[in-house]
Amino acid sequence: MADIARKASAHWEGDLRSGTGTVSTESGTLKDAQYSFKTRFESGVGTNPEELLASAHAGCFTMQLSALLANHGHTVESLDTQATCEMVRDGAGFKVSTMRLSVRGKVTGSDQADFEEHVKQAADMCPLSNVMKGNVEIVHEAILE
Repeated sequence: MADIARKASAHWEGDLRSGTGTVSTESGTLKDAQYSFKTRFESGVGTNPEELLASAHAGCFTMQLSALLANHGHTVESLDTQATCEMVRDGAGFKVSTMRLSVRGKVTGSDQADFEEHVKQAADMCPLSNVMKGNVEIVHEAILE
């Protein structure tokens, strides 16, 4: 039995190219957020699975990094993580190949080398990084301001 379970749902109508769908989260933060072929493979208004994955990974990783820094006596003023989910063609379809995380931090009591070490530790401990480990290249850039 899971200690924590979070739910989301997707609804789709129509074929791949002309159909549209919505995604929602149990919390209500996303409620009927629109997605479609255009928002995923072209440019359109709405979201897409890769953008949502990047957002989730950035959030998870940043929380893990914050916890590690605080546990080691550092004061976190701010952490800003940009996540880029990259896809490549894979046969007739696509696959997520790389997740690029670039984190900038304002942290009291840390220097660049210490910050980079905490970023590496956070990458090893982040639940979403662990889901992708071995399937997706995860690239980290750490910048202490």
